[in-house]
Amino acid sequence: MWLAMSDISSAMRRGFLDITPIIPAAVPIGLLFGAIAASKGLSPFEVWLMSALVFAGGAQFAAVELWSPPLPIAAILFSTLLINSRHILMGASLGPKLDAFSPPLRNVALFFMIDEIWAMSERRATLERVTPAYWFTMGLILVFMWSVSSAAGAVVGAAIEDPARYGFDFVFTAMFIGLVMGFWKSRHAGAGIVAAALASALVHFVFGPPWHVLAGAAAGLIAAWAAAGRSAAA
Repeated sequence: MWLAMSDISSAMRRGFLDITPIIPAAVPIGLLFGAIAASKGLSPFEVWLMSALVFAGGAQFAAVELWSPPLPIAAILFSTLLINSRHILMGASLGPKLDAFSPPLRNVALFFMIDEIWAMSERRATLERVTPAYWFTMGLILVFMWSVSSAAGAVVGAAIEDPARYGFDFVFTAMFIGLVMGFWKSRHAGAGIVAAALASALVHFVFGPPWHVLAGAAAGLIAAWAAAGRSAAA
């Protein structure tokens, strides 16, 4: 019993330490989202509720950019579906590594599967088992910070300045560069990373966002699968 409690405490501590560096980026972006949503007519409570229930930054930004009466429901649904379609591939990649979760608990846990938590969990899975204590510690902290900062942004409104001015917008990018390089431990992983980067850059240049997200994810998955198949055949 003591050992089990010790393991849970250790996993929670690791989750807290892993998610903490992300907060300096999440908070100013949450503030910015809240300010934009407020300018579209949403109240601070509505902004808080949206962030707590949706918990998807890119999709939320896309939705509020289209938020004007009469609401273009079809356009909002299509744009958010397209942006979040990468979660299909993320779930396929991470799902087998959540074997410590019961099926009902896994369904609840996947609500928290945003890019940062997915990446952190993928990295942890290369070292040890991803446990509910680790996952939910990260998820609850980040959803709390995101929803509260969004509501605060809606209260403050136009006084919020662009986080890019202070370089906060690059924190997520820098973090993912470090995480991606940490995954480069095999030939098929490297093939996936290179293919995803090239496809994403090309599609972004030709078609613009958000198509590059899906293109990069699909290309990376196909390249990694093909490289792994060749390695197994050899």
